[in-house]
Amino acid sequence: DLVLHPSHLWLTIHESIGHPTELDRAMGYEANYAGTSFVSPPEKVLGKLKYGPEFMNVRGDRSEPGACATIGYDDEGVKPEDFLIVKNGMFNDYQTTREQANWLKWWYDSNKTPVRSHGCSNADSWGSVQFQRMPNVSLLPGTRDIGWDDLISATDRGIAIIGDGSFSIDQQRYNAQFGGQVFYEIRNGKIAGMLKDVANQMRTPDFWNAMDMIGGAKSYQLGSSFNDGKGQPGQSNAVSHGCVPSRFKQINVINTGRKA
Repeated sequence: DLVLHPSHLWLTIHESIGHPTELDRAMGYEANYAGTSFVSPPEKVLGKLKYGPEFMNVRGDRSEPGACATIGYDDEGVKPEDFLIVKNGMFNDYQTTREQANWLKWWYDSNKTPVRSHGCSNADSWGSVQFQRMPNVSLLPGTRDIGWDDLISATDRGIAIIGDGSFSIDQQRYNAQFGGQVFYEIRNGKIAGMLKDVANQMRTPDFWNAMDMIGGAKSYQLGSSFNDGKGQPGQSNAVSHGCVPSRFKQINVINTGRKA
């Protein structure tokens, strides 16, 4: 089992949930630069793709205090509203601008929700063209008042990872590998010692569906990327991802320092 600290998990959220749920990417508009998305086409995944377990809820917002993508209005003059990208484990919505919201009119009409932008239009300077950029994308806490130590105590045998490290992800945000900064072995609900050269390998849907425990509201933390790149010509923006300590069952782990 893997027990992942928020200081590690935020980057996995960024790469495996944040980027693949950008609607322009899902529609192929980033194919020439940073790849496309496995979360497509919209008519086959909205309300149908099981992203994770039923207790998994992922919010898109530009309102969380202290988060890097928080604003009053986006660059199209839209006052953002919070929205659920993943709702009760099911893929529920994309990140959108004014133009893109109309692409999903059929979906919003079927759910009796307004056809409106989620306020995701952004340019990195006055001399850049605004386009769809990532809001804050966060894994919401669970209902139980538990935290990091509780997840360790509930794990018979596993590995705990703290901090982000090197990573690699494919052009559809589907297959990935993530390292970290500090690694611990867990035995019988206790930290048994330190490890090194650890990385976990994943397929995005399998990984999130393997999540079986998450922390409560008191264990929620923000992590951030200050230089998230997108577009041609390239633009950079800052974005945050909140999350809680989480446990994942039967995840493939490798020794990155092993020599043949």
